[in-house]
Amino acid sequence: MSESLTDSQIEATELAAEATELAAEELELAAEELELVPQVLEAPAPVEKMQVARWYAVQVASSCEKKVKATLEQRAVTLGVDNRILEIEIPQTPGMKLKKDGSRQSTEEKVFPGYVLVRMVLDEDTMMAVRSTPNVINFVGAEERRATAKARGHIKPRPLSRTEVDRIFKRAAEKKAVVKVDLAEGDQILVTAGPFKDFQGEVIEVSGERNKLKALLSIFGRETPVELEFSQISKQS
Repeated sequence: MSESLTDSQIEATELAAEATELAAEELELAAEELELVPQVLEAPAPVEKMQVARWYAVQVASSCEKKVKATLEQRAVTLGVDNRILEIEIPQTPGMKLKKDGSRQSTEEKVFPGYVLVRMVLDEDTMMAVRSTPNVINFVGAEERRATAKARGHIKPRPLSRTEVDRIFKRAAEKKAVVKVDLAEGDQILVTAGPFKDFQGEVIEVSGERNKLKALLSIFGRETPVELEFSQISKQS
């Protein structure tokens, strides 16, 4: 009886061992299957790089500042970069032109002839939009070369500092109005106002910044140099 019981115990033990081994194999297979299943993980949301608009100086063909400004404003809309090309400025100060008849005509004098200022977010698209605009020569103040699909071999512009921008616009605001005159040394003039009214003379010096000129007037039979305001004379034909 004890021998038969021992055999039963042995058989039960063997069955338990087999069951354990099968369970282990099943667990191993399940683990392998899990390893074969690709795990899809959500990629972290890309961190959007903050785009900052800066001022850049752009050199343009002579006397083409207004044409470049108008064309670039239109092209920015057409090319879909008007949300990155934000402002185009031509720093100017009021001026005056003295006509031959002595009358004055209001004008706008450019602070930096041959340049426009563009406030924009710098990237390949905005650089291409500016550089490909007719009458644009190039950006000013390059600091390194940049080879890209759209701007290969071009030079990366250097943005103007806040100090430079403030100085430019302050200069435009404070610059005195300059009177442009169609006068040169040797021209004959007639004094139309002031103590020398109706005197005739010859121009010997023109100072547009001071809105004045010097002329030789015949006073008491002698050629005398006299300083006159532009508003006091008219040019003789």
